[in-house]
Amino acid sequence: MADGDESRSTESTSSGDLDRPASTDRGPKRERGRDVVVPMPLYKVVTVFSTLIAVISVVFGFMLLDAATLNVSFLGNAVRGVFALVGLDIADGLLSTLFAALGLASIALGAGVYVIGTRFRAPGMGNSQEDSGEGSNNNG
Repeated sequence: MADGDESRSTESTSSGDLDRPASTDRGPKRERGRDVVVPMPLYKVVTVFSTLIAVISVVFGFMLLDAATLNVSFLGNAVRGVFALVGLDIADGLLSTLFAALGLASIALGAGVYVIGTRFRAPGMGNSQEDSGEGSNNNG
């Protein structure tokens, strides 16, 4: 390691530099550290299916939240009907809580899948900030 590199690494670990953004020569590397570069066919598959799973999960989550209100809900009535056919009698409060918890979990799952899906990039793809040609002036 050269003396110039050693002084930069020492500067970045001091407590005063934790609040400052990284220098521009190391910024893009830090951004790309979270991205996964994959071949174009795999990128297309990941993008399509992660978006599809995310949308279905969020829509289903809102359907569960609607069923949690115990009003006129297709899903709520269907689940109550299945429980009645089996002979189970579940209290409305418990069923409402279950629907609400599952609905929120489904929405969170959809958001998580979408966020992870956006981390994939094909070779040659860059971040929009890299392509803009503008420097970042985040000095304060």
